[in-house]
Amino acid sequence: MSVVGAIVTFCMTWWLFFLMALPFGSTPEENPEPGHATSAPAKPRLLIKAAVATVLAGLATYGIALIIESGAISFRP
Repeated sequence: MSVVGAIVTFCMTWWLFFLMALPFGSTPEENPEPGHATSAPAKPRLLIKAAVATVLAGLATYGIALIIESGAISFRP
């Protein structure tokens, strides 16, 4: 896998894991202020979710690179 391929794979898997992590631990405020969405989370914890997505995307990218380099999946004819 080339460097560009690894970067693209990492970015794609990072967004996938980040979007999957967003709903975890999100509870709406009991008494939202006027003008705020009633469904908005009280504590979104985005840094923790971004860190988890980074670690999981790194592991997934490494695994995908190993599978491609082993020849188990070939994108060449």
